[in-house]
Amino acid sequence: MQRHYGRGDLHFITFSCYRRRPYLGSARARGCFVKILGQVRSRYGFQLLGYVVMPELVHMIISEPKKGTPSEVLQVLKQRVSRALRRRPRNTSAQLSLPFGCREAEAPAFWQRRFYDFNVWSSGKLREKLNYLHRNPVQRKLVSHPKDWPWSSWSHYEKHEPGIIAIDTLCGEGSPVSNSNNWKRQQPHPL
Repeated sequence: MQRHYGRGDLHFITFSCYRRRPYLGSARARGCFVKILGQVRSRYGFQLLGYVVMPELVHMIISEPKKGTPSEVLQVLKQRVSRALRRRPRNTSAQLSLPFGCREAEAPAFWQRRFYDFNVWSSGKLREKLNYLHRNPVQRKLVSHPKDWPWSSWSHYEKHEPGIIAIDTLCGEGSPVSNSNNWKRQQPHPL
């Protein structure tokens, strides 16, 4: 798949855990992912327009970063999350309850190597992709309503409330999706 960078488009990105295993199946793992996503966003300077963290995959809508490319951002994000979730808890000697029973060098992969990247070039496509990702937990029968899945940007769009990570939004109706100067950030919800 050819990736198109440098045009100022938004990117709808999907990536999965290795063989779609539910490595993000716990609230702790999803919370860890969102925390690291915030750190990587600060480091690389990209806007986050929407996201959902599912037990075995993640959907995100991001702008092109100020540093690097979306591919580089994903590489760093995946590496940091897999390292953090493989690490032993500080206050116990027990292995984290993920199915990695072997040494780090022999451990199975945490993430699938590739990812799906769709350039979002219009406000209509942005709405379509946001609706898709926000409906995902309901379609997968994890919850009966998107409001019950806190690891998504649904509350930002539907209730105008901050979620667990700040979401960037377009300033004003009719603003071009591809113009990264038209963004503003909502403050994150305190944990």
